[in-house]
Amino acid sequence: YEMIEVVNDILPTNRPRYLMGVGTPLNILEAIERGVDMFDCVMPTRNGRNAMLFTSNGVINMRNAKWANDFSPVDPDGHCFVDTQYSRAYLHHLYKAGELLAMQIGSIHNLAFYLWLVKEARRQILQNNFTVWKREMTERLMRRL
Repeated sequence: YEMIEVVNDILPTNRPRYLMGVGTPLNILEAIERGVDMFDCVMPTRNGRNAMLFTSNGVINMRNAKWANDFSPVDPDGHCFVDTQYSRAYLHHLYKAGELLAMQIGSIHNLAFYLWLVKEARRQILQNNFTVWKREMTERLMRRL
């Protein structure tokens, strides 16, 4: 974060700011708070392929046994069709069985969540509520479900 602040002093204020390879939802919010406009990162798809799903309520490791009998939606706050079409139990089964569909569903979910996160951050900025919202989101994003 310190490097973002150093670079911000050099870059023109009227130009977009791009941050490459930075990744977790919390990292994205921290960078947005420091003025970054665009991101490029493999984390949503890489983690989705490896059974780690990001949600607005925390991080889910879909390989954990506790999801084997959880027939609730992948993400009840769903940001795309896979969040409500598939249950956690089904996705847990797919990951455990090594089915490629699990990796696709995980990647689609994580990408949709990241898109929601940055859109919501923009909405909060426009409403002059970003700092309060970010504080609340930080607590939620840090949870392991």
